[in-house]
Amino acid sequence: MLDELEKRVIEIAYLMLDGNRTVREVARIIGISKSTVHYDLTKRLDSIDNSLYLKVRKLLDYNKKIRHIRGGEATRLRYLHKSQ
Repeated sequence: MLDELEKRVIEIAYLMLDGNRTVREVARIIGISKSTVHYDLTKRLDSIDNSLYLKVRKLLDYNKKIRHIRGGEATRLRYLHKSQ
């Protein structure tokens, strides 16, 4: 059981890093909740592979830093499509 959990955590980490994906995108691809993905990346990964954790943490921090921009862009596109 523990091996499967570690494999999932590492798979999630590489999936996120390979495509510079968000937690939401990774959760959709893997088929698990965003909460589980976030918990795996922030709590479990550090004890499994610290160097990988540091790379993921950097991407998580970046995504958090620009989330207001992504949200604004999504809203802009939604209203752009409604008016056409």
